[in-house]
Amino acid sequence: MKYSDRAKEIFQQEINEFQRLSETINGDFDAVVEAILACKGKLVLMGIGKTGIIAHKIASSLASTGTHSVFVNAAEAMHGDLGIIAPEDIVVLVSNSGETSEILNVLAPVRRIGCKIIAMTGNPGSHLAKDCDLVLSVHVDHESCPLGLAPTTSTTATLLMGDALVVCLMEKRQFKAENFSLYHPGGALGRQLLGKVRNRMSTAVPRVSTDASFMEVVTEVTDKHMGTTFVFDGDQPVGIITDGDIRRTIQRFPDLKAVKAGDIMSRNYKHVPQQALLTEALELLDKYNITTLAVTSDEDTNDIIGILSIHHIIDFVG
Repeated sequence: MKYSDRAKEIFQQEINEFQRLSETINGDFDAVVEAILACKGKLVLMGIGKTGIIAHKIASSLASTGTHSVFVNAAEAMHGDLGIIAPEDIVVLVSNSGETSEILNVLAPVRRIGCKIIAMTGNPGSHLAKDCDLVLSVHVDHESCPLGLAPTTSTTATLLMGDALVVCLMEKRQFKAENFSLYHPGGALGRQLLGKVRNRMSTAVPRVSTDASFMEVVTEVTDKHMGTTFVFDGDQPVGIITDGDIRRTIQRFPDLKAVKAGDIMSRNYKHVPQQALLTEALELLDKYNITTLAVTSDEDTNDIIGILSIHHIIDFVG
């Protein structure tokens, strides 16, 4: 068998397991989300080994999306790191078997501190699950490992459950791109999120008057290399003409010399304020399936001061 064929089998096997897991999600998940939202302290995720790596990733994702969370290695917790935990915190203990000694050892001291404890485990009947306040089951029937020993499907299932928590908490908190950028100032992602429209827009705004000829429209669209031009009635923007409008005009009108810009423009052009984040502009472009936006001043949405193309954003982030 080709390795690629075997890989496809593994993908499908794991997908089947995750589908079964998704069907078991119930009110326990709701209770966990509500408990985290009501938490006055922080969320402390604890694990060890490969499951600990997954717990660390979940904690990082939560921390970067508005949930005050940290990861503590369960073994290190018993040697002083429990000092990071306070009574108003919630502790999430992550263990696939629910019988890992390092995890079970922290139950009693965490309980004495006074925290609510949540188990994320693949064994809902384990000692861990029985001794916690709330349980998130990440049970899978089979690992994709042919020996059934190496954590494979189970660790991915735990990661998926963590992703579900992250997204639900983000949505409930109405976490926005500008919030996200506060915690991600570095790298390409930071540049994308922190970048403002005014920093990437072109001020060479393509423009024609309502009585401009068809050839004047074509010339302006061609010369400005934006695939579009805005139509003005005096100083007032009243519409937009795209290269698609130009192609349709050629098909519809037998006498192009008689065509004026006002005859073929669309009145509802999309615009974005200059202080908006590039992510906000990208959402508009994607929502309306367009490639350019008018950039307006923050005080007057009819004052077009620039134009932003999808290519401006791609070049910036890339």
